[in-house]
Amino acid sequence: MVVREVLDTGLRLITETMPQVRSVTIGVWLMRGSRHESDAQSGIAHFVEHMLFKGTDTRSAEDLAQAIDSIGGQLDAFTAKEYASYYIKVLDEHLPLAVELLSDIVMRPAFVDEEVVREKKVILEEIKMVEDTPDDLVHELFTQHFWDRHPLGRPILGSPETVEAFNSQSLREYFHDAYVAPNMIVSAAGNLDHANVRELVSKAFANLPNAGAPFTEAAPLVNPTVITRTKDLEQSHICLGTNSYPQNHDDRYVSYILNSLLGGSMSSRLFQNIREKRGLAYSVFSGLSAYRDAGNITIYAGCAAEAVEEVVALCVEELRGLKRTPVPESELKRAKDHLKGSLMLSLENTASRMSHLARQEIYFDRHFGLDETLAGVQRVTSADIQRVACDLFANGSLAATVLGPKAPALTRAELDLG
Repeated sequence: MVVREVLDTGLRLITETMPQVRSVTIGVWLMRGSRHESDAQSGIAHFVEHMLFKGTDTRSAEDLAQAIDSIGGQLDAFTAKEYASYYIKVLDEHLPLAVELLSDIVMRPAFVDEEVVREKKVILEEIKMVEDTPDDLVHELFTQHFWDRHPLGRPILGSPETVEAFNSQSLREYFHDAYVAPNMIVSAAGNLDHANVRELVSKAFANLPNAGAPFTEAAPLVNPTVITRTKDLEQSHICLGTNSYPQNHDDRYVSYILNSLLGGSMSSRLFQNIREKRGLAYSVFSGLSAYRDAGNITIYAGCAAEAVEEVVALCVEELRGLKRTPVPESELKRAKDHLKGSLMLSLENTASRMSHLARQEIYFDRHFGLDETLAGVQRVTSADIQRVACDLFANGSLAATVLGPKAPALTRAELDLG
């Protein structure tokens, strides 16, 4: 059973009881991410996330680690484009300590100067790691040019220049502006009682500020350019993509199945035609990114430099095919079953359920039951797929980024979707 409640401070609490398990995962979600940063602040949300694990007013970083380890718990966090999350998975009997630790982390971080200097080095190394991971780097390059000069296009980690400029004061100012009750959601799933969780959360988060600095969101404009970058690599890495739908779009279920058909599984068209039939790539897939007011669908492939033009041509032909020809019912059914199975399997643990609850609250302000979601998937028809393919894969909409040992001679004509 899912229960949603807004506490007096404005903090939202959502719980789901799973009596068949012995664990609870509880998370604090901040509805501020890298897209809410100014140019000069690029990377600050991620930096603050790191610093919240470096000690509080009452606990050192080692104290936090020992407290989690002493109960066999798992503590983690991440920063995304539109939110950040801090969560703990524990045995149900240790839920009170989990709530106490989470509240300490997100309400009373120390921001010690020496720790800021030390963590700055860690994040600069993290940025270098992306540069040395070409399949990540090509996606970063693609996004930066696809949403040029918009916060959604910037790397979550920031740049070496912006990270170097941060200090304890700037981090503390961002924290006080962002980490306030109306911007936060507490989500929990597992063997729990909602009334008990409410009592724990109300007490632990009672002093959470109820007002912070306002922020605005403007939708990005798409820039479908062709970008090539040479780098001394063994492979070339390709990222192709077009505009797609935001999180709450009426055709979101259609886009999920379209992505599954295109490159979201081992039986997908891209995987079968590029890897299995021709052996041109080890890794080839498509993916959806969806935000509050924007989205894109991308194709990735890693291949020999000499094969780039052929792989791009095959990807373009698959996009054209989805526009021209209705998807056979047998293929559509397989895609639906794959999507429904993946969804149901992903919700079998408390951490996935907790995340699912929070993301639905962030984007929909309500909870969608599993049956409702499965019904949305089941309603999709072959005509829907063709209609959405024609909408998303319009001529002139395809952007391309290629990273590899030599620059291919790609032209706009080769990316013509008809």
